[in-house]
Amino acid sequence: MAGSEAAWQLAEAGLEVALVEMKPSAMSPAHQSPLLGELVCSNSLRSDDPIAPAGLLKQELRRCGSLVIACADQHRVPAGQALAVERFGFARAITRRLALHPRIRIERRRLDELPDHPVIVATGPLTDGALADVIRTELGGDRMYFYDAIAPIVAAESIDWDRAFRASRWDRDSEPDASAGGDVGVGDYVNCPLDKAEYEAFVAAVNAGRKILPHDFEEPRYFESCMPIEVMAERGPETLRFGPMRPIGLRDPRTGHRPWAVVQLRPENRYRTAYNLVGFQTRLAYPEQQRIFQMVPGLTRAEFLRFGSIHRNTYIDAPSRLGAGFELRARPNVRFAGLLTGVEGYIESCAMGLLVAWMIAERIAEPPPPTTMLGGLYHHVTQPREEGAKYGPTNVNYGLLPPLAGKRKDNRKPRMAERARADLDLWLSRARSAA
Repeated sequence: MAGSEAAWQLAEAGLEVALVEMKPSAMSPAHQSPLLGELVCSNSLRSDDPIAPAGLLKQELRRCGSLVIACADQHRVPAGQALAVERFGFARAITRRLALHPRIRIERRRLDELPDHPVIVATGPLTDGALADVIRTELGGDRMYFYDAIAPIVAAESIDWDRAFRASRWDRDSEPDASAGGDVGVGDYVNCPLDKAEYEAFVAAVNAGRKILPHDFEEPRYFESCMPIEVMAERGPETLRFGPMRPIGLRDPRTGHRPWAVVQLRPENRYRTAYNLVGFQTRLAYPEQQRIFQMVPGLTRAEFLRFGSIHRNTYIDAPSRLGAGFELRARPNVRFAGLLTGVEGYIESCAMGLLVAWMIAERIAEPPPPTTMLGGLYHHVTQPREEGAKYGPTNVNYGLLPPLAGKRKDNRKPRMAERARADLDLWLSRARSAA
């Protein structure tokens, strides 16, 4: 996302850009196609609620003319308040627009060394080969990593619709299903309910299942928002029921009661032929995934189009290694963007790519205000840590922004979002005036 966004912004600013992409000559464990802008999950872009941190960041990126968000809006699929996309249509749109831009040249090859001319390194957390060696030896990447996991996808036709029902939590984004006499809420999610005995048997199977473990010399660090379900299950028998399997806000139309637990599935494409198991990132071995997940009522005959998997993500100690323009202090021609800088998430990565490109193109004379989500991420990456403080990756969140003046705590997030929008507009108007 960072590389695609940066290339587009640079070209739109009038610069000639060579976009070097290693696929398809080399593929990482997370790649499935040669397309640019490839996602591992249809809902990877998260909430589009303008008050939610991720939704507010998307609003800011839309105001900045983001390529990634424009393509996402074009290929969105129903997912309640989330911005979910049809993954391959989304990636095709990004690839097509970059390939057809007159000032962008896409070079399909692997880059094994950093050039001397100005370059943005946006190779992502799975960087391999010579560039990975540079990160490990020179930038601290040997000590700075975490494990990420992706969830399985099942075929819609293999779901047992006699046991599953459609609904969004609290009936959000639901409408009556005429085929059911108007009584059953049809939301964007498919729900597979479990009773107490079914849930306890499922948790026991997850705990006993064979896992793919990190190497002996690696500490298993996981990012909280992508925690594997088996790691959550190890924390206690009720953890999953208060996490991705929480039944809050749902009622089974067959019983009229809230289930003990529920597995939610989200459309993976606009045709609703494939569904993603929400929150079911996993390091379980493939045969174990099929055996254990088919214990869920509604998934007893599930056909798995993709199994869950786990991979290691590397990032650098950006505050100590990079300057205010994301440049490597020892080699100012080299700038970094995206997940390598220590942000977590596709939209956060996109935001860093946009900011780096704008700085190179001199579209802005100052960084975004710290009261905006763009500014909060920028300061997270560039501001020095206090002595003894450890730098780590983060998603966008309100904790990155300065608090509001005064002691009022009511409607804090809506007021912070309003402040962010006003300050972003002022910043953009100054940037346009300078241009």
